[in-house]
Amino acid sequence: MDLGLSGKAFVVTGGTEGLGLASARELLREGAKVTVTSRSQDKVDAAVTELGAHRPNAVHGMAADNGHPATAGLVVDSALAHWGKVDGLVVSVGGPPQGTALESADADWQNYFDSVFLGAVRLARSAAAAMTEGSAIVFVLSSSAKTPITGLGISNGLRPGLAMVAKDMADELGPRGIRVVSVLPGRFDTARGGEISAEAASRIPLGRVGDPEEFGRTVAFLASPAASYITGSTVAVDGGALRAL
Repeated sequence: MDLGLSGKAFVVTGGTEGLGLASARELLREGAKVTVTSRSQDKVDAAVTELGAHRPNAVHGMAADNGHPATAGLVVDSALAHWGKVDGLVVSVGGPPQGTALESADADWQNYFDSVFLGAVRLARSAAAAMTEGSAIVFVLSSSAKTPITGLGISNGLRPGLAMVAKDMADELGPRGIRVVSVLPGRFDTARGGEISAEAASRIPLGRVGDPEEFGRTVAFLASPAASYITGSTVAVDGGALRAL
């Protein structure tokens, strides 16, 4: 299937490793141009080198912290300067650390609210201002948007709220022809995914953890014109592990 992404310009935050990198890679394979960001300049440089190996003029990177108030505007302006437009935004950011809701300190709540929640809202706001009809915003969230994950109190608090904000944005941006979708990843073979026992994997209906490429293909589809009638939805990519509808 031709997803219709050739020549489209995307911003992928957290696009230097894990599921963000997998998403950027699939967008490039489909012919898009991509700006990737990370807080680490070294990771940005490595990702640009890797992603640009086959399409060197289609990748741009910059170091940026989603939690900083100025980041959203700077990232969008940089993408506009390189590509002349922004057709899509994929917001991926490292999740909060282990810790229950009660044992997590105020500083941790504030830090991850700024990076996971408010940073995502700012990025969507800035990107949407530059977008035209047919553009898309994809939030990479977590299954904690629908059911709590034991020991991840901050994620359990922030992800459902951001999923509802995305739904609200879909209503607001729909009349402009801009779509907003949330993606809920399960367990994937990434550094953050960690080790998983055979017994735990057996509890996933498909019997295994996911390959990041499988996630990236889903994001590329949802961000593409091929998914032109999908907006306001939360899409689980988890091998069937999520027990909620």
